[in-house]
Amino acid sequence: MKITGYTVEQLNDPTGILIGERFEFFLDIEVDEEDELYSVNGVQLRVLFYKNEDDSRILNYHFLADEKILEFALDEEEEQIITKFCNDHLIDTEE
Repeated sequence: MKITGYTVEQLNDPTGILIGERFEFFLDIEVDEEDELYSVNGVQLRVLFYKNEDDSRILNYHFLADEKILEFALDEEEEQIITKFCNDHLIDTEE
């Protein structure tokens, strides 16, 4: 899995009930033509990400292709890659 582009936005909690910060990432994913995930129009991974002091993690994610949600899961190694990527790019929400 190769990330070729992304957008990130911090989500606001107008109620103030939720602890920590939430972010929404849209990751453009390069997928081999032989892969089940492959789409001519490309594949995105939408990630809801949580960050609070010493804790950060993926809350939820969906693969998107042709404006449809795909029912695929990340394996453990891919999840670690995505978590690291999100942690490394949280700074982009401050610009």
